[in-house]
Amino acid sequence: HKKYKGKESLVASNVLNGDLKVSRPLEKLVTDITYLHWGEKNMYLSSIMDLHNGEIIAHTIGDTQDLAFVIDTLDQLPKLIESCILHLDQGLGYTSGKYQTSVNKKSITMSMSRKGTPSDNAPIESFHSTLKSETFYRYPELKSSNEIVTQTVLQFIQHYNNKRIQTKLGFMSPIEYRETQNPGEIFLL
Repeated sequence: HKKYKGKESLVASNVLNGDLKVSRPLEKLVTDITYLHWGEKNMYLSSIMDLHNGEIIAHTIGDTQDLAFVIDTLDQLPKLIESCILHLDQGLGYTSGKYQTSVNKKSITMSMSRKGTPSDNAPIESFHSTLKSETFYRYPELKSSNEIVTQTVLQFIQHYNNKRIQTKLGFMSPIEYRETQNPGEIFLL
């Protein structure tokens, strides 16, 4: 437990500890928030990625980075049947007792990076970097309004999950890969 600006900060163990290997969907998830500093006012994107196939399985866009914002993303996760680890950094929303209680209620094991060791969260940080470099940095006109920024992010996530092939997935998109690995399995998001 740590104190931060008068509030208790709960730091979980680093259960993931650099082991990014997975054998099934929803075994290990990573989450983070990225800053979208375009449009009329600043916004944030909270995303959760399944390490099994790199699919973005939950996301929230908002103009306030608060507890409700990160819980909204968490609440989008499907019902989990098997054990699951959710790895994140020590951001304020994540270290709150209410967030950790919400994670616990979903029967998810929380894992947190140690300060100064962001490598465990590299997959989600890489996704956020790719999102920005392939959209906003390449096409400055997409930075014009909050509506266009939001639409761009949502379209990119849709493209990334359904169409964007990845070498490590045998030149399939994340959803194609999941469907070939788990034929007939229903995966509702």
